[in-house]
Amino acid sequence: MKPLNPREETVMAIPAIPQRLTAPAPGWTVEADVVVVGSGIAGLTLALRYTGLDPEAKVLVVTKDVLSSGSTRWAQGGIAAVLDPQDTPAEHLSDTLVAGVGLCDEEAVRVLVTEGPGALRGLIAAGARFDTDDSGELQLTREGGHRRNRIVHAGGDATGAEVQRALVQALRESSIEVIEHALVLDLLKDAGGRAAGVTLHVMGEGERDGVGAVRAGAVVLATGGMGQVYAATTNPVVSTGDGVALALRAGAVVRDLEFVQFHPTVLWLGEDSTGQQPLISEAVRGEGAVLVDAEGVRFMKDVHELADLAPRDVVAKAIMRRMRETGADHMYLDARHFGEEKWRTRFPTIHAVCREHGIDPVTQPIPVAPAAHYASGGVRADLHGRTSVPGLYACGEVACTGVHGANRLASNSLLEGLVFAERIAADIHAVRRAGSPAAVRPAPGEPMADDRPTGLVDPRARPRIQGHMSRGASVLRGQDSLNEVARALVSTRWTPVAVEPCTESWEATNLLTVASALVEAARNREETRGSHWREDFPERNDAWWLGHLDVTLTAEGMTMTYVPHGQRATVLPPQVETDLIEAGLDPAMVTALFRVAEDEDLQAPGDVTSLATIPAGQTDTADVVARADGVVSGLAVAEGAFSHFSQGRLTAERLVKDGERVTRGDVLMTVTGPTRDLLTAERTALNLLTHLSGIATLTDRWVRAVEGTGARIRDSRKTLPGLRALEKYAVRCGGGANHRMSLSDAALIKDNHVVAAGGVAEAFRAVRDAYPGLSIEVEVDRIDQIEPVLAEGAEEILLDNFTVDDLVLAVRLVDGRARLESSGGLTLDTARDVAETGVDYLAVGALTHSAPALDIALDLRGN
Repeated sequence: MKPLNPREETVMAIPAIPQRLTAPAPGWTVEADVVVVGSGIAGLTLALRYTGLDPEAKVLVVTKDVLSSGSTRWAQGGIAAVLDPQDTPAEHLSDTLVAGVGLCDEEAVRVLVTEGPGALRGLIAAGARFDTDDSGELQLTREGGHRRNRIVHAGGDATGAEVQRALVQALRESSIEVIEHALVLDLLKDAGGRAAGVTLHVMGEGERDGVGAVRAGAVVLATGGMGQVYAATTNPVVSTGDGVALALRAGAVVRDLEFVQFHPTVLWLGEDSTGQQPLISEAVRGEGAVLVDAEGVRFMKDVHELADLAPRDVVAKAIMRRMRETGADHMYLDARHFGEEKWRTRFPTIHAVCREHGIDPVTQPIPVAPAAHYASGGVRADLHGRTSVPGLYACGEVACTGVHGANRLASNSLLEGLVFAERIAADIHAVRRAGSPAAVRPAPGEPMADDRPTGLVDPRARPRIQGHMSRGASVLRGQDSLNEVARALVSTRWTPVAVEPCTESWEATNLLTVASALVEAARNREETRGSHWREDFPERNDAWWLGHLDVTLTAEGMTMTYVPHGQRATVLPPQVETDLIEAGLDPAMVTALFRVAEDEDLQAPGDVTSLATIPAGQTDTADVVARADGVVSGLAVAEGAFSHFSQGRLTAERLVKDGERVTRGDVLMTVTGPTRDLLTAERTALNLLTHLSGIATLTDRWVRAVEGTGARIRDSRKTLPGLRALEKYAVRCGGGANHRMSLSDAALIKDNHVVAAGGVAEAFRAVRDAYPGLSIEVEVDRIDQIEPVLAEGAEEILLDNFTVDDLVLAVRLVDGRARLESSGGLTLDTARDVAETGVDYLAVGALTHSAPALDIALDLRGN
């Protein structure tokens, strides 16, 4: 099979996976501002952090079992953070990038290692107690892949349990509401496609029993991993990939699922042992334990420079190779030299577990073998945890932020949960504070109608799914084994009996959904990289596969897209992001525009003129200067463009604010940095700034023309595709008001609707019956049409192409019973006469449709 071309999008020819779980209609509804699904370190940190930012908000945590359940409490090793004065964030970053085998997002890793120490101190302040030495300083140890001692731990080898204890205690003392024993089912969306809550099933008795719904303005997935997709795993029984499966059904992008990390040292309990297996922490090797075969040979010394402390993928592969070479079904971890005192004090949990299974690690080497442990891939999320579905966030193991690449560095997982939980909380708070659509809690009532196909998997298929995955898609993979698993998974979707909605069938469906996506990604990636080991393609292949596999689920099946690694990421200064949000603009929408502009402007080898004429190291300062009088709009957008095109190397200082009047010669902004970057970014920054300032300037002229009349100038939907939000923002900068943002915001009955319905009143009644809670506006072009729509209850009437005299009559007739807008045939010369008739609005499509750009230039100062 030819590798997936980076420019191709492939639709898998396999039967459709359900896009919605078959389930009863919600029998109860709860409202919240933020709903967090999951109660591990990511979910609880986020809930607590958000409550601290907004104490009045209603935050709801939904957890599948009890609060103390989940993967966090099983974490033994610890949390990696730069706390030693001899250590540096740069070294932690380097170790993480090496472990990620070329696929880490360097900016995400930089966020992790620089913000990690502060996040860890916040956890300590919240009550977590970590192990200290005799002087009271935190004890630091090493794990595989780390070149410094930077792992903090608690209770010797019970870090996760202590973290979970502290967070649960803090939650119990807060105002956060919790729903336990609740399996999340599917995402709810509003009419605009934004996340609006979740459906869930609560197991138990009481008011919230059975299937219900949580309606919320922001949804955070912190559901943990998907280890139960395999027969043997370190993950608890609740880790059935529910978050990833929900995200796929909701249309979100899922990235790099093929990179499942198999922990190299899991206690081997026999070839028939399945389910959750005891973990032997990497910290045991960090303290000096070594891997040996049955003959006592240390086989890691010749495999990697770090020997037994090599990254996990290296160790797991070495163990599997040695098992093949010797015909053994496990290897051994030898730490007999620790002595009983060290085992009891440093690793009490592991010591007890080993003895429970008949092994005394003080006198015997521990039998170990790899088992499924951690998903480096997941729901694609940006540096603020935003997924591709507006209003839906992902945090922790369920997310793919880019920090792990193809293989997670030991003890970075708990750190990721801490750091990105705080970032998500801050982002949701900023969005809600700005009053954007995401801040509005959905109104009570029935969820939006959802006609996506439903389905369920027979719960009896669960062990078959797990068995096939462990045999053909685990540490050792190849085309034949993966094809066999794929065929088995397809056959699993069919059952001769009706499947009843229940916890077991919902979980089985989630496992099949995740397994199918994982296997398709593994089949396509024809190389060996990190935790993805293809026996038929044993080498890393950067020429073809230095990139990511993004999967989405549609009615036709799974769609897979190859995204080259290092594809330019958007770098927005924090103040720019804040300003955009406060302006009611979505930073993701703005950055998408930058990428479109970049694709149009920059092909290989780049900006050839700047490359040829400007030395590589030259820097300069440039002034953004008004060449004409007007009102400025889009300065934050322009600054964002400069930052994006330079990957943050250009810095800007804004000297005026959006909405201010400027005169010819005024300097609006200064930009400093590499000269090549300045000139490469110039066109996109000025294109947006001149266009938006032109709209603001024209709007200002209309506003001044009707000043003192009580009428307002507002826009229409005559905007350029992709620029509507920005253009309407520019209207606001000019003093105008916005009409509808989309066809879903309000109903507007126009002449063609009237013809289709058989009359104005008939059209009004049809809309009201179909959408009883929606605001209805009606456009009329004759006086005699006004009274019938008033009688029906119209809230706003648009008077199309009325003369000034007719407008006067209309205002008298309506007498305040509805808002009135004048539209059509308006000019600046007649604007005041129209406004003085008493109408509420003048609708001017020309504001966004044909406003001339305001002349603004970029002037290099030179040296």
